Amino acid sequence: MTTAEQSPALAPLRQARERFLTGRPLPDGVPDDVLAAWRRARFFGVRPDLDGPVRESSQPADSPLLQAARPALTRIAPALDAGRTALVLTDERLRVLWSTGSAPGDDTCADLSEREVGHNSAALALRTRRRAEVHGPEHFLDVWQDVSAVSVPLFSPETGQVLGTLTVARALWAGCRPHPGAALAEAAAAAVEAELRARARTAERALLDAYERAARGRERAVVASDGRNRLISEAAAGLASPQVLEALERGARTRGRGTGESYGVPLPEDVGESYDAAVPEGADESYDVPLPQGAGCTAEITPVRHEGRVLGLVAVLAPRPVEPEPSAPGPGGALVGGSVAWRHAVARATELFRTPGPVLVTGERGTGKTALALELLDGTDPLVVDAAESPELGLKDGEWQVPSAGDRGRAGERPLLLRHAERLSQPDVAALNSLLEERPEARLIATHTPGTSPGPCLQRLLDTLAARSVTLPALRERPEDIRELLPTVTPGPAPGSPPLTWTLDALRALEQHPWPGNVTELAHLVRALAGGRRVFGPVRRGELPDPVREGPAGRTLSPMELAERSAILEALRRHGGNKARAATALGIGRATLYRKLREYQGRDAPNGPRP
Repeated sequence: MTTAEQSPALAPLRQARERFLTGRPLPDGVPDDVLAAWRRARFFGVRPDLDGPVRESSQPADSPLLQAARPALTRIAPALDAGRTALVLTDERLRVLWSTGSAPGDDTCADLSEREVGHNSAALALRTRRRAEVHGPEHFLDVWQDVSAVSVPLFSPETGQVLGTLTVARALWAGCRPHPGAALAEAAAAAVEAELRARARTAERALLDAYERAARGRERAVVASDGRNRLISEAAAGLASPQVLEALERGARTRGRGTGESYGVPLPEDVGESYDAAVPEGADESYDVPLPQGAGCTAEITPVRHEGRVLGLVAVLAPRPVEPEPSAPGPGGALVGGSVAWRHAVARATELFRTPGPVLVTGERGTGKTALALELLDGTDPLVVDAAESPELGLKDGEWQVPSAGDRGRAGERPLLLRHAERLSQPDVAALNSLLEERPEARLIATHTPGTSPGPCLQRLLDTLAARSVTLPALRERPEDIRELLPTVTPGPAPGSPPLTWTLDALRALEQHPWPGNVTELAHLVRALAGGRRVFGPVRRGELPDPVREGPAGRTLSPMELAERSAILEALRRHGGNKARAATALGIGRATLYRKLREYQGRDAPNGPRP
């Protein structure tokens, strides 16, 4: 007889689990979260009778979390009841980095993700960002039916992101919560986070020292960054655009590797010359940080090292003579726009498409997702499928052959443009998930319009594509682009007729309208006006539809609201239109930033409309 059978509190849940596994009706009283976790495990194909190790999980070769945690955990390990208790450390992907002690079933898995082993306390703590307990039959695996486990998330002292989890597992505890090992788990997590804070302070000091050595006076344009913190001299603030600063931060965050002392930063071919610093002898890896198109400066990069690792970079900027460039034809239709938010989104999408792997383009309806995707795929003869027209695409039958990055130009191989991913049937979503697991470099562009909460299968697909996604701004977030968009969405005039023009008052009304249908709605309105006009001359405000003509109800902003609005707009400008980064810099949530932008949209018109 198992411990679960001996526990009156857990016996009903054990019986419910057996009914679930055998497909019989469940009794009342099964907790919703536990039932949902069982269903996810079944969806992922987890075997409850797992009797051996799951497939090997690839552990990071050099884990900063493990380096920081090992001293603290080694000190705590002797306090464990080694024969009955296990202490386990995982990273943010729930890969086991370190463990000690012993508990039933603790040597079964090197990966504690729900996709591999079903419901467990580490996965629950990672998802909820707080301490979590899972007891006996709440688990999906048979080997954990006599195990109680408590897990605590580990947070980064700089960013607040979850870095991993600490788990204490022991024989089944059928008494009242909290778990007997909860205090030990909390203490171990506190010790690890204290070590992370100490190391972060030391690393920040190394970055500051490198910055001060490079600055050598206020006249030098110097930027230092580790991807989270930024130091910038007064001269660099006047020379570097927000896009250049973001490119340097991205380079420090994602490419902070190498062994040399000084590296060059190549600029794109269409920008001009690049400044290449000498790479010292013995450097086995280049340190390239591509600057954005139109960068007015060059950069000499020096990596900042700490404890044998590259933790960031110091960039010395120099102005570059502006050279005339041949004018290129501008993009048509929905791709037109010179606002910071729009240019940043297009640049991000272009950068992602140039590297192997799928790309996800998200945004409200009518923002130009398909137009941007077709622009990126120009000249490749893509295969376009639309889940809104036919939700059952047959992907589950293997009819679609999505080429990889190395297949460019191969006869018969065509990239796939998948429109309206939110409308896909579950079998097709599952087929795409399997395809991306087998071929993460597949040439695929998917468009997605957020709306209702996605199911677990679609959410898994969105999570897979999240790292290679770009969100297009709504038209109300870039009203300054409307004047550039109008000529591209206006139909050509009839022979002998003048082109459509607009009065200043009509343009202001267009710029103040929220445009829930975005560029598509603007195009429909313009075409309706052009086809139905019976008068000549510029379009006047009185010819516009009532909602556009009357504009949003406005009032004069208070001085406090004006100051808040200015701070938000300045933060957006500094961060290249990235709302998440702007919200972090302002110390507010992203949802709060979106709400304030909506509140101020159009309400400041009495304070001074745009000319």
